[in-house]
Amino acid sequence: MKIFLFFRNRRFAHSKNMEKIDGHTKGFEKLAEVLKWSLDLGIKEVTAFAFSIENFRRSDQEINDLMTLATEKFENFVKENVKLKENGVRLTVIGDLNLLPTKLQEVVSRAVSETKENNKLFLNIAFAYTFRNELVSACKNILETNYEGNNDEINDELLINNLQLKSVPDLLFRTSGENRLSDFLMWQLSSSILYFTKILWPQINIRHFFAAIFQYEIIKFKNQI
Repeated sequence: MKIFLFFRNRRFAHSKNMEKIDGHTKGFEKLAEVLKWSLDLGIKEVTAFAFSIENFRRSDQEINDLMTLATEKFENFVKENVKLKENGVRLTVIGDLNLLPTKLQEVVSRAVSETKENNKLFLNIAFAYTFRNELVSACKNILETNYEGNNDEINDELLINNLQLKSVPDLLFRTSGENRLSDFLMWQLSSSILYFTKILWPQINIRHFFAAIFQYEIIKFKNQI
């Protein structure tokens, strides 16, 4: 099973009168917990939205705090390499990484490299990502690879093969009462089952996670009848 997690942390911080960065910290902690649930349930792939290109419009202070926090969390992937190997967690980061600070780019590269041989649970983190950017990059990649074919050869398969994330999530799990996709994985989610909940991301527990999976299984069963 492949799950896409979509969450917002600032709303949680606001509801608790916390600093925004504290809300983001709680969000990362919850993601680690959800990964443990996913391993226990045998879920094969988890994709998580962490930072949109649109988020660069936020205040310099919040962006700097987020980049510092992200650097710390990706450094933890490197430090916990042995544990990640034992659990078979492979990290992939999708997005326009050139938009990130150099130090964060380097840490992300090391974290991805350290886990590249693992194959039990695939963790994809979307960072500095929007689908529009991914699609534009895919088109540029097609042109830059000396494409000399005719227009009839430009099809779904060619575009999919040039997307950063080629796998299709079975289930979208979105928290915080938002009922939209917000320019994330628009192509990949075209046939996914969508589950929305008003629960704020840092407040979800295993029962909320089970509820989403249960709804997915019900819909999947009905579609097979």
